[in-house]
Amino acid sequence: SEVRVAKIDGELVINPSRADLERATLEFIVAGSAKDINMVEGEADEIQEAELIEAIQFAHAAIKVQVQAQVELAELVGKTVKRTYSHEHSNEELKKLVYAFAYDKVYAVAKSQTPKHERGDAFGAILMDFIATLGEEVDPVTGFLSKKYFHDVQFDAVRNLLLDEGVRLDGRTTKQIRPIWSEVGYLPSAHGSAIFTRGETQSLTTVTLGAKDDEQMIDGAFINGYNKFLLHYNFPAFSTGEARPNRGVGRREVGHGNLAMRAIKKVLPADAENPYTIRVVSDILESNGSSSMATVCAGTLALMDAGIKLKAPVSGIAMGLISDETTGKYAILSDILGDEDHLGDMDFKVTGSKNGITACQMDLKVNGLSYAVLTEALNQAKEGRLHILGEMEKTMSAPREDYK
Repeated sequence: SEVRVAKIDGELVINPSRADLERATLEFIVAGSAKDINMVEGEADEIQEAELIEAIQFAHAAIKVQVQAQVELAELVGKTVKRTYSHEHSNEELKKLVYAFAYDKVYAVAKSQTPKHERGDAFGAILMDFIATLGEEVDPVTGFLSKKYFHDVQFDAVRNLLLDEGVRLDGRTTKQIRPIWSEVGYLPSAHGSAIFTRGETQSLTTVTLGAKDDEQMIDGAFINGYNKFLLHYNFPAFSTGEARPNRGVGRREVGHGNLAMRAIKKVLPADAENPYTIRVVSDILESNGSSSMATVCAGTLALMDAGIKLKAPVSGIAMGLISDETTGKYAILSDILGDEDHLGDMDFKVTGSKNGITACQMDLKVNGLSYAVLTEALNQAKEGRLHILGEMEKTMSAPREDYK
C-alpha cells in the first residue's frame, strides 16, 4: 500500500489536506508491504537523515494497517489462492549451455574496468559468439531465450564480482565518487550557465530570467495558480550513443526533471528577494548513471552564476545496492553507473545542502529494505553528497553579487 507522510507544525501526519501541506517541512510518498518499504519519493526543508528515517517508519505503520485491510477484503470475497502464472517459454538445457559458455568470459569483461561502450561491445560479442555455436538456422524462440539467459549471466557475474571481490565495473571502491569537472559561464550569452561532468555523465545547464508575464499558469484538477520556477530536463538519444527521433517528453524526462526541480526549489530565495521568473534547462550531453543528480549540481552552479541568491548550494548523488538474500551479503554503492542501476537492487537518489536533505527518490527491485541498511545508505549518501559539494565549491562557492 502507499501513503503520504508530512511533518506539519512539528508533528508527523498521514495523508494531510492540501491546505496543511503548505506548512509542511517534509512531504514524502511512501509505498511498501507489511514487511518492507519499496518506494519513497518527496521533498523536505533540509532535514537530517534521522528525521527522514523517522518519517518512513511512521508511514510504514500506516501502510501495515492498509495492507491488513486488503488481506481481510480478499478473505471476505474468497480470493485467498493466487492464480497460477502462465510462464513464458523456457529451456533449461539451453540455459546451462549459455552459463557454461559465457559466465567466465562475462566475469572477465566485468573485471577488466573498461569504459561503458567498450564493455557493452565486449558483452555483445560474447553473446554473438554463443549464438554462432547454435548453427545457422536459429529459431526465434531459441534466439530470444539465448538473450534472456545471457542477461541472467551478466546479472550474476557483475553481482558476484562485487559481493565476492569488492570490485565494481569501473574499479572504484563502494564509497568512491567518479572524477568531477565543472565550469560556470560556459555559454556567455545566457543569464547563467554551467557544465557539470561526473565520470561519463555530463549536464549542460542554462538559467533564463523572465518577467512576471513568463510565469507558468497551472490549471489542474486540484491545483490552480502560477509557478515562477521551471526546470526542464532533456535526455537526447545521443547522450547514450543511440540514434532515434526526438519526439515528445517521456516518463523519464518528467520524473527526473521533477526530482531535480524539487531538490533546488527548497533553497531558492523568497519571492520578495527574487522578482524574476526562473527557467532552468538541463541538456544531458553524455549519460552513464545519475544524470538527474548531475542536473541538480549543474542547476545549482548555473543559478549561482546567474546571481540568484540561493540559501545554500545543493548537490545530489545516486546510491545503489547489490544484495544476496541467500548469504545475507550486501554492498551499498555510491554514485552508481548505468549498469549498476540496471543490474542492481536499488536506485536511491538523495539531494541536499550541507545543512540537510532537500529531496529523495528511492525504488527497489528486491522484496524490501531493512531500516538498518536504509540508515547505512543514507549516511553513506551524505558522505558522498558533501564530497560533491566540496568539488562544486572549487568552481563556485557563492552566488554572484549581481545579475549578469
